[in-house]
Amino acid sequence: MANDVDTVVFEVKDRIAWVRFNRPDKRNAMSPTLNRAMMDVLDELEFRDDVGVLVLTGEGSAWTAGMDLKEYFRETESQGLKGTRKAQRESYGWWRRLRWYQKPTIAMVNGWCFGGGYGPLFACDLAFCANEAKFGLSEINWGILPGGGATKVAVELLPFRKAMYHAMLGEPVDGKTAADWGLVNESLPLAELEARVTAVAKVLLEKNPVALKATKDAVRRVGVMTYDEAEDYLVRAQEAANSYDNDGRKEGIRQFIDEKSYKPGLGAYDKSRKG
Repeated sequence: MANDVDTVVFEVKDRIAWVRFNRPDKRNAMSPTLNRAMMDVLDELEFRDDVGVLVLTGEGSAWTAGMDLKEYFRETESQGLKGTRKAQRESYGWWRRLRWYQKPTIAMVNGWCFGGGYGPLFACDLAFCANEAKFGLSEINWGILPGGGATKVAVELLPFRKAMYHAMLGEPVDGKTAADWGLVNESLPLAELEARVTAVAKVLLEKNPVALKATKDAVRRVGVMTYDEAEDYLVRAQEAANSYDNDGRKEGIRQFIDEKSYKPGLGAYDKSRKG
């Protein structure tokens, strides 16, 4: 089923929600209207039973070229601080929502990913791009720093010297370089991109969804913790996950030990069965 929210469209197929930025004539630049539409779409899809994975991509030749300079900056700044803060809440709000989303998320970067696009890029759990894609922190080229979390994203994903070069020079890099640097998991020809993302999504669909959510959150949380803090957090996180699904892990262990029907190192247990 397709949803026409003007600046954002989506389709759910085989439990994968394909969400697309839909301003191809503007290289999918994020306007306040698009940001509000994204929050609505995320709300609609998050707890649907027919959605197991969300893929975020773009219509046309871009993923997103970042913030719309006219609509996001000039027009909101003309409204004073009130307009600026409102626009920031709307954009940062859906990126934050996406970072902690209930379902696994994949960025499928089909083209340009610039500036503010690093917010949703980092918010997605996994990221795959086309070799033809271009990544850049272009803010320095028109006189501001990479804001909206973009500098933090660069420091989180890149080695220090690469992050500094990337932010200060404003030069775009291609998909292969983005993969080498760690901005994405993999880069491959555009013609193969959707098939690869679909294959990854199907693997995720086989996993225990409660365990996936706990794992997503753990990977994001523990990076700023000491080892002892992380150890304690992970114990508590598993105990919390057990309260939502106390049978899943037991079934996985049963299938491995008693039935010997699968090997945890090679794949997931069969979620559809219970002993």
